[in-house]
Amino acid sequence: MPGNKLNKIKEPVFIALGAIRSQKLRAGLTILGVIIGVMSVVAVAAVIHGLNAHVAGLVEKLGSQVFFVTRMPAVRFGELPEEIRKRKPIRYEDAQAIAQRCPAVQYATPFRTRTIYWGTPNQVSYKGEQMRGTFLRGVEPEYEKVIQIVVVEDGRFISELDIEHRRQVCVIGQGVRDALFPHTDPIGKQININGKLFEVIGTLKEDKGLFGGPSLDQFIHIPLSTFMKLYPEIEDTFIAVKVADQRLFDEARYQVTEVLRRQRGVPADKPNDFEIITPDIYTELWKQLTGALVILTLVISSIGLLVGGIGVMNIMLVSVTERTREIGVRKAVGARRGDILTQFLIEAITLTGVGGVLGIVLGGIVSFIVRWLFPSVPASLSPFWVVMAFIVSVSVGLFFGLYPANKAARLDPIEALRYE
Repeated sequence: MPGNKLNKIKEPVFIALGAIRSQKLRAGLTILGVIIGVMSVVAVAAVIHGLNAHVAGLVEKLGSQVFFVTRMPAVRFGELPEEIRKRKPIRYEDAQAIAQRCPAVQYATPFRTRTIYWGTPNQVSYKGEQMRGTFLRGVEPEYEKVIQIVVVEDGRFISELDIEHRRQVCVIGQGVRDALFPHTDPIGKQININGKLFEVIGTLKEDKGLFGGPSLDQFIHIPLSTFMKLYPEIEDTFIAVKVADQRLFDEARYQVTEVLRRQRGVPADKPNDFEIITPDIYTELWKQLTGALVILTLVISSIGLLVGGIGVMNIMLVSVTERTREIGVRKAVGARRGDILTQFLIEAITLTGVGGVLGIVLGGIVSFIVRWLFPSVPASLSPFWVVMAFIVSVSVGLFFGLYPANKAARLDPIEALRYE
């Protein structure tokens, strides 16, 4: 009968919930490991789920027709080999050679940056207002056309006349604008950058950056010619290359490689002494980071679930001992082994299921807090991992509840009735 089957499920569920209510501390400590394990999985999965979309969006924003030429690898782990550290800087003339001798290239725009790898911290101020952690970048007009995330909101970008006359003008990010001009229009105002006055000619649209790292909001762009005049000690040039047609991407990379090898005098039997970086580097880096993060999370959650499962097994063994006479009575009035086994398994599953639900809720709260504290980390719950976390928590109850349930089912009814 369907009603009887439903009662067989409802009764042990209510017994388990009653045990949780009557012995909150013991039950809470028992399922704490399950809660921690599920919470860690849900929270980390939420961060990864959100950042997957964020990284994909960033790569899309940078464009599939753009790559960069640099002296050093984009991703560095540990100390670089000496032959890499001794590479010659990329020069301004290298960018000119690429633009002139690579038919598949639409733009090759050089730029230099102060305080990512070189120089002392920039001192930026306006009438007593200061901003720390700014990045100063020297660029040319084509930079805006190549880097799609550089979007002018007010004013204008760097022009050819600014380059030609080495003007002390700048385009500031939203973070700089908010810090120096919280209630004032910055266009036309002069800010002090490392002891030199620069006129603000434009502001950029907001950019949240990646992984909580530097974003365009913290950047100040000035003419590259002005940058080279003021900071001659910074020789390293980066080159942003935009391909004329996506179908020519590989051909453009080949052309750029050949031109640079000739420009830099690289022997035919030697490897490149420069790097060509595509936006896909962000995807590859993210895969490496998430791989390590997933392994760490699985280790932590596995320990939590193991501890929680052992706790559930212990509390169920205690429950079997405490309810020995009850089991004997049930068997005496016709309960079969399967009925007793099912009853205690459902109780164990209910305990870990409650732990799983609490872990999911807490994981959701953690992901919300992460998103609130770090807006550039768009954590969002993944329905797949929420369902998987609940299934795993229930499976823990099933696995660790099997031994106590089997022990209860195998009790001799006569011996059970004699138990005091």
